Amino acid sequence: MVQESTAQAAAPCEGTYTIVVGGTGSSWNNDRFYGNIQQHVGYPTQIPNGASARAGVNELNRLVRDQRAACPGQHVKMAGYSLGAGVVHIWVTENWRTFDNVNAILISDPKRQGPPGANGGAVPFGGLIGAPLAGADRSFGNIPVKTICHWDYVCDESAGIWTYPNNHVKNYPEDFNMDHHNDSANEQWYNGAWYPW
Repeated sequence: MVQESTAQAAAPCEGTYTIVVGGTGSSWNNDRFYGNIQQHVGYPTQIPNGASARAGVNELNRLVRDQRAACPGQHVKMAGYSLGAGVVHIWVTENWRTFDNVNAILISDPKRQGPPGANGGAVPFGGLIGAPLAGADRSFGNIPVKTICHWDYVCDESAGIWTYPNNHVKNYPEDFNMDHHNDSANEQWYNGAWYPW
């Protein structure tokens, strides 16, 4: 007897499956992202620490893998902002060896590793926020990753802590539109200028 697959897609299998992860204080239905999005990730965002990041990574992983099980050939585009960028960053670092046909957009990533600029804010506060959110790296393997950091302490210590929260909140209005990001971007946008990896 052959058993049929019980996996059901959360979204249609056609086109790109776009999934987004909001930042500190956001909720699955209020994360600032807009455009053609199939899934918003809900996770505890009240306190930006390693435990909330881990919960976000676990939920992102569950949602993405459920969709992939139902739609094996579908491209996945994931994006995160602030704490959510840390979540996506960690997911990519942990999954690039076992998951393909995916790309990531990291907006104001606290785990961003400079240059250009300095490392993100997860470095000086690493001892307070804890793993896996603490630290900075570029452990993306072969997954295309686009990082965006504009005069913002969260993703660049050299911007100065006085830029928070004003620049962090106001510097990314167009970047939340997921229709502006293609499925293969592998680049850095830093203070309005483009940089290759």
